[in-house]
Amino acid sequence: MIDIQSQRDDRNIPIDKVGIKNLRYPITVRDRRNGRQHTVASINMYVDLPGKYKGTHMSRFVELLHIIRPEISLDKFAHILEQMKAHLDAASAHIEISFPYFIEKKAPVSDSPGLLDYSCKLIGVSDSSDGIDIVSEVTVPISSVCPCSKEISDVGAHNQRGEVRLRTRFKRFIWIEDMIELVEGCASCEVYSVLKRVDEKCVTERGYNNPKFVEDVVRDIAAKLLEDQNITWFSVSAENFESIHNHSAYASITRGENPNAGAESII
Repeated sequence: MIDIQSQRDDRNIPIDKVGIKNLRYPITVRDRRNGRQHTVASINMYVDLPGKYKGTHMSRFVELLHIIRPEISLDKFAHILEQMKAHLDAASAHIEISFPYFIEKKAPVSDSPGLLDYSCKLIGVSDSSDGIDIVSEVTVPISSVCPCSKEISDVGAHNQRGEVRLRTRFKRFIWIEDMIELVEGCASCEVYSVLKRVDEKCVTERGYNNPKFVEDVVRDIAAKLLEDQNITWFSVSAENFESIHNHSAYASITRGENPNAGAESII
């Protein structure tokens, strides 16, 4: 049968990224407590396309996932990217894997268990010189109490739920749980899925005694990451969904060595 994709294209314009997007696929990721965790990911896979070719072979992206399943992990990313380039005859490859990750958390007083989900993403790129770049991303829900509100109010202080997005580059494997715990430890208080009344009292008072602006949250996280010799680059942002304003409060910090400086960012 005629292979239309491999025919010449007279426009001779290279394409930076071509592939598939938002493919839902079952995967297994490493779990610090249980060894493995099954989840469902949304996957984007792209390669470059030389100007002389009319198209890429879209079906090969999905075929490749069947070859590498079931486990998706940071230490397998280099192999996945190499396989993408080989199977699609490409000079560069790009993959993004987004998935919910669940951790059982016990309430602080009653020890009532509940599952809390965190949005995670793994991003990998292999360039034309076979250099590999991997970024790990986790989004963590937090709660915060406004220091200003507490200072000026005779009674109480306004508090809100927030969200921290942490992206890291690293030398060695890092657990998703380690990044989550780092973020939660820098909030006014953690977020839980199950709380009894004694727990509500605990987290309310804990947050009230530990007020933080978004500026405090990102600075505290950055300070810990700057001390970690395994982290070569990070980007952390915090957004508070304000309870007394019709807007969010936001802060971000990016530090470290970025191998994509001056080039198109992968994130």
